[in-house]
Amino acid sequence: MSKIKNIVEKIRHSYYGIIKVLAFVLTMLIVVWMMPRNVKFKYEYQKMRPWPHESLYAPFNFPIYKSDETVKKEREEALSNVEPIFVYDVLGTENGRDKLLKDFDSQWVDTIGDKEYYRNLILSVYDNIENTGIVAKSNRTNNFKGDETVVVVRNKVQTKCKYEDLHTMSTASAYIQGKLTHISNYKTMQLINNLLHNSLRQNVIYSESMTKQAEKMAVDNIMLTFGMVQKDELIIMEGEIVTEDKYQIINSLQREYADITAKNFFSRNYMLYGQILLVGIVFIALYLILRMLRPDVFEHLRYINLILLLMLLTIVPSFLLLKYAPDLIFLMPVAMMAMLSMTFFDARIAIIVQVVTLIIISLAVPNPFQYFFVQLFVSFVAIFSMTKRTRRASYFGTSLAVFLTYMVIYLGMMLIFDGTFEAFNGKIMIIYAGNAFFTMLALPLAFLFERVFGFVTDLSLLELSNTNSPLLRKLASEAPGTFQHVMQVADLCEEVIYNIGGNPLLVRTGAMYHDIGKTRNPFYFIENQNGKYNPHDDVSNVESAQIIIGHVLDGIEICHEYHIPEQIIDFVRTHHGTRRTEYFYQMELRENPEGVIEEEFKYPGPVPFSKETAVLMMCDAVEAASRSMKDKTEESINKLVDNIIDGQMKANQFDNTNITFHDITMTKKVLKKKLMSIYHVRVAYPE
Repeated sequence: MSKIKNIVEKIRHSYYGIIKVLAFVLTMLIVVWMMPRNVKFKYEYQKMRPWPHESLYAPFNFPIYKSDETVKKEREEALSNVEPIFVYDVLGTENGRDKLLKDFDSQWVDTIGDKEYYRNLILSVYDNIENTGIVAKSNRTNNFKGDETVVVVRNKVQTKCKYEDLHTMSTASAYIQGKLTHISNYKTMQLINNLLHNSLRQNVIYSESMTKQAEKMAVDNIMLTFGMVQKDELIIMEGEIVTEDKYQIINSLQREYADITAKNFFSRNYMLYGQILLVGIVFIALYLILRMLRPDVFEHLRYINLILLLMLLTIVPSFLLLKYAPDLIFLMPVAMMAMLSMTFFDARIAIIVQVVTLIIISLAVPNPFQYFFVQLFVSFVAIFSMTKRTRRASYFGTSLAVFLTYMVIYLGMMLIFDGTFEAFNGKIMIIYAGNAFFTMLALPLAFLFERVFGFVTDLSLLELSNTNSPLLRKLASEAPGTFQHVMQVADLCEEVIYNIGGNPLLVRTGAMYHDIGKTRNPFYFIENQNGKYNPHDDVSNVESAQIIIGHVLDGIEICHEYHIPEQIIDFVRTHHGTRRTEYFYQMELRENPEGVIEEEFKYPGPVPFSKETAVLMMCDAVEAASRSMKDKTEESINKLVDNIIDGQMKANQFDNTNITFHDITMTKKVLKKKLMSIYHVRVAYPE
């Protein structure tokens, strides 16, 4: 029982690490599940390059398949030889003839001519027209040319003729007029003309289905192979140039090998085991790299989840393209993952994740080296282009750089492998252009991931730090003295972080919002008091302390109202840590030494928990105190900075941060230098 309890206790204390491992395992299983089960050919080769392997002999009999270009050309030729098929409407023609005779007998008047003569005349004209055939016009027949040969099926018998030899309703009408010109009696001619026109039928009808069937038969009759290779026959010798013919034979072997092994149940299982093994090794390597080289990223589960999600969003669509449209594999914008990695992390993480992702995809693509080479350099260009991203337009510039890189690499490979510009393929350029266009999806995806994972990107920080943003405009108008203070603190924080390392944009933005709570009661803070009146004179020391302390909680509420990210609100929470409002605490000690409750004068905290929040605490206190100095000399500034920061250290305000003594010493040095520059203090020269 105790052993089970110990196991449960261990799991409870290490569940966070277990969840990380499960995230990697789940991602690996998804990748293996979506991975194509096509057997990879163990030889890599390229046209018009030497065969880099040992001499290749045929392992079994296999046919030589025609190239896709040849099959496509033969298919187009076969389709061009298929003649449109029309069906002769025998029943409709006979019905029209019966109607003609019936109408003739009912409408004829013996006084207008010889009935038997004219009866034979109209039958002769009708039979001549209908036997030739009248085409039923449609959208499809409008595209036929007059000299085009067509097939007419009549009573299951096919006959060929020119399309222009068939009648239309207009040519049939003209034929009737020509045959009736000898009739002198107008009434007779008019009656016969009407009878014939009312009886004519469009009896030659285009058959879409029969034409399609003929086209299918023509395509099916195309031979996909043009020869055989016998077992143990020499295919290519080591070092021999892979000519067009040799290339097609090796391609045929690769195709036949894949077909045979794909039909083998045991081969498919072995393939799955191999994929699990290789993909598992790759994910284990990624796990160890992040854990050992980037513990700052590894310790956050949301960072791990985002990295794995970005990998899946690149790998899974790539595998789907390989399965259903392998020729479009370069349409998948793998550089988009590099852009997103740069948006949320840094270049090291982006390169590591990009290389690992490309390795996994390369396990499934037909030409892994070429694919890896092209996509790796394109990814590097995307990463370098995103290094200095100060505007959202950077994403569009990166997309253009991606397209140009694809073009340059394609032209270089074309000249190496083909040795001529004649091999240039415009369709590949269109695919690369589509790839570059899809990389711009990184912009809306970055916005989505910001909201889902709670990240704050540099672009968002730039927008938040704009002094024309609604909340900073509110601070500038309602508490102008505080606004000047936070701007000064932001400059100091940024300078310190540049020197000790960290995120300058994050600390600057956090500093600009850290005192936003003062907009609730601006005149209770000395920097906003313009006259001699001080509202603290009308309240007790405890009430004054509570008002001062309240600006932290007020700031948190205001930031939530304006949907400021939590990373910025952390600066509001921690910039005073758990220190006291020292002025009112000392005043209360003088007036009521026995009844002071220290907790009433303490900020709620928490203490800073990052290098950036610790720097803000130091800069905020030093800047505020420097304003009340009467004599701003080098000595007084040095003493002020040392006393304030040493006091914060003694109060254990930096215990939860990763800031070092060296960082604190450098911070003091930077603050002293900056304050002396601000207050125009001359450095004392030795005598």
